[in-house]
Amino acid sequence: MGVILPNDESFAPCVRRIWPSEIEILMPSLVSALREVVNGTEPLGFMPPITAADAREYWLSLRPELYAGSRVLLAAFAERKLIGSAQLRLPTSPNGRHRAEVQKVFVGDTRRGRGVGRILMASLHDIARQHGRSLLLLNTRRGGRAEEFYKRLGYREVGVVQGYTRGPAGERYDSTSLYHQL
Repeated sequence: MGVILPNDESFAPCVRRIWPSEIEILMPSLVSALREVVNGTEPLGFMPPITAADAREYWLSLRPELYAGSRVLLAAFAERKLIGSAQLRLPTSPNGRHRAEVQKVFVGDTRRGRGVGRILMASLHDIARQHGRSLLLLNTRRGGRAEEFYKRLGYREVGVVQGYTRGPAGERYDSTSLYHQL
């Protein structure tokens, strides 16, 4: 008789830091996950549709900051599959060493609403504390699901920049700036 494994939903996601030396190894999963989200529902600052080559170039562009320690990259996995990611940019200027920027937080479409985003954000908060950061900043599209998600986590609105980004048809979207004190 074979081993019966629980269904996919019974596996809790695991979040871990991705080191620059792992980018190439994880590249197919990183590219696939980013393209799914950007070409689906959340552009994350990219202009959809994003190609595999563009997604690859983006992930490779992070390596200098990852090596320098000024950026932290996290990934969420379930059943050995990358299902989400998040980043923390750590300013190095003397007057900015108390703050960090939350960037490119995403969860694949099939895993949204299951707590993966909360786990990613809790992990980012832990890393920020480990680096002595007490103020977190982020920007997100005004009126989107992400804005409400961050507000539920205690992020407060600073303001709105009208027409901050453009979509593929030239339409303009507002951006909300948020902050959180740890």
